Amino acid sequence: MLSSCSRRTAGGSLTLWGGIYYVLALLCILDIFRQPWSLGKKLLWILICFVPFGIIIYFLFSGRGKA
Repeated sequence: MLSSCSRRTAGGSLTLWGGIYYVLALLCILDIFRQPWSLGKKLLWILICFVPFGIIIYFLFSGRGKA
């Protein structure tokens, strides 16, 4: 994020999207730790969050709304 003023990217747009992705990934990980799941399931979802589109996969298939 500190390199957003760099001239190597197209107007800093890539680093802006990277910063947004990291914020969303952090929120995703914090949400995973609040879930009452086993440690193995939490680690699996954390790994999924770091793949491309993993955050979307998490919020679609993590079992929200099943109470």
